[in-house]
Amino acid sequence: MLAVSASQLLTAQNSINTQDAESRKKGKVYLSTNFDTYLLTSSLLSSPRVDNKWTTPRFTAFLHIGLNANYDFTSKVGIMAGLNTRNLGFIEKMDNPSYTIIRRVYTFGIPVALKIGNLEGNRTFFIIGGGVDFPFNYREKGFSKRNPKDYKFNEWFSNRTQQVLPYVFVGARFNPGVYVKLQYYPSNMMNTNYTTTLGGVTTKPYANYKVSTTMLSLGFDIKYTPKY
Repeated sequence: MLAVSASQLLTAQNSINTQDAESRKKGKVYLSTNFDTYLLTSSLLSSPRVDNKWTTPRFTAFLHIGLNANYDFTSKVGIMAGLNTRNLGFIEKMDNPSYTIIRRVYTFGIPVALKIGNLEGNRTFFIIGGGVDFPFNYREKGFSKRNPKDYKFNEWFSNRTQQVLPYVFVGARFNPGVYVKLQYYPSNMMNTNYTTTLGGVTTKPYANYKVSTTMLSLGFDIKYTPKY
């Protein structure tokens, strides 16, 4: 009987130790990295030439790198926050004369999201959240069929766009690490108060612009680092 009691006590102690270890494991912050590889963007544009018209979709393929800190409350619910880079922009086409202008910015971003799903097994889960992007490089180029290289330029920390671009997003991650995400920027991308002087005349080139961007991204989430 003493042997049976000792065996039961040992089994119970092992169970408690396992639960404690699992509890400690869930209470740790751990890292993950992601790559927003394929981006498809379009914007709802109002300008002196168009009124609330969706722009031509813009496709970008590049390894936009992100680093996330994760915390799981349970095996089904967790949160994450991180840092990432992104290429955000829109294409404006003019019919008369036929002309195209591409405006885009490179940004640093801070996303925050809630994760709901299988966070321990095959790591298939939904995400919903928001964040802010901070543009650090503005690029613009214009061209026509007659002159395919009319002009292009870039500016570091330009005032042509807003300095802070908030957004919201929803998405899902699937095993073995592919995720899809829909992101929306409700505020105006362009700075309507930006002024420039050309030929001695000061103007506001984006005074009548309103650009709200929607982005669909397909990316890859590399293997999570061990919890520490």
